[in-house]
Amino acid sequence: MDVAALFSGGKDSTYAVYLVQQKGWNVKYLVSMMPGEDSYLFHIPNVHLTRLHSEAMGIPLKQAAVSGEPEEELEILKGVLSELDVEGLITGAIASDYQWSRFNRIGEEIGVKVFSPVWRKNQMRVMEDIVQAGFEVMIIGVAAEGLDESWLGRMIDDECLKNLQRLEQEKGINPSGEGGEYETLVLDGPNFEKRLQIKESEKKWDGTRGHIAVTEAVLIEKYGPC
Repeated sequence: MDVAALFSGGKDSTYAVYLVQQKGWNVKYLVSMMPGEDSYLFHIPNVHLTRLHSEAMGIPLKQAAVSGEPEEELEILKGVLSELDVEGLITGAIASDYQWSRFNRIGEEIGVKVFSPVWRKNQMRVMEDIVQAGFEVMIIGVAAEGLDESWLGRMIDDECLKNLQRLEQEKGINPSGEGGEYETLVLDGPNFEKRLQIKESEKKWDGTRGHIAVTEAVLIEKYGPC
């Protein structure tokens, strides 16, 4: 099946691409919506880096700017998808009914099937699977009680998952960040030919929330000379 993937460079959309590739589906395009300062539907932090993910995975990228107005964002997405020769759209949605219903509505209107391979899965299990598959994921934004400045730049590994599980129990956060508790950036994965290396970045923290703005990143070879 030829599909396009709604792609942000974060863990969920990247893992969704990987899962359908494992099924033998052909991900013909990555589709990245580029918000300004706000968006109800789309990931914002460092989405400009999707051009590097596109090159790293060898998948062409389609980008479109969106304004932050929900219905206008959907119309722009519909316009982009309607120009692509694909049978389906892949999303990384896990638990957001808001996103799920709107993406499926767009799919119905243009005759494209929508697939969300991690939809309604156990969130901690999804996180564990992402780590075990070999993805390198950095936390680049936090906005929840219990997630302080020290979490910015932290890599998601087994110890991090234990901490997230503890915060789920103590603070009620969503361990996959689906409620906006944190944002991520994927640096490498099993379906990457090269990995991202951050050269310059700026940490912004207001006392309760913050993010890392990557100002320069490059692709490097995954393995050095023997």
